[in-house]
Amino acid sequence: MTPTRNRSVMSEINVTPLVDVMLVLLIIFMVTAPLLQQGVDVNLPKAKGRSLPPEERVSIVIKKGGEIYLNDNHISLAELPQKLAAISKLNPNVLLKADKDVPYGLVVEVMGEVKEAGIEKLGMITEPKISLK
Repeated sequence: MTPTRNRSVMSEINVTPLVDVMLVLLIIFMVTAPLLQQGVDVNLPKAKGRSLPPEERVSIVIKKGGEIYLNDNHISLAELPQKLAAISKLNPNVLLKADKDVPYGLVVEVMGEVKEAGIEKLGMITEPKISLK
């Protein structure tokens, strides 16, 4: 006679591999999330207003030290008029991001170059102002 074995089917789900995979994915997303931000790091001023639709537009960024970027490419103030003149024929919408610590005169000078290039639509980008009421 063969001895009868009393084996039953295990109906519990082993959660340990699932937790391991989820923790690995969490770490991967935490590491890669800061890398997904594109563009030049600028400390924008805060103001009230609506958010813009996500269309492709030309952006000019002025960093704290007075460095100017046109679509993430560093350019000088002297190069700006000729680049803007070429852009004005293609896309007349320009967005300006200026660090809140940039002198007002430099911002106005860049705005003047944009207007002189024939671009009529100039938008200023700010951070949304959060009010805790």
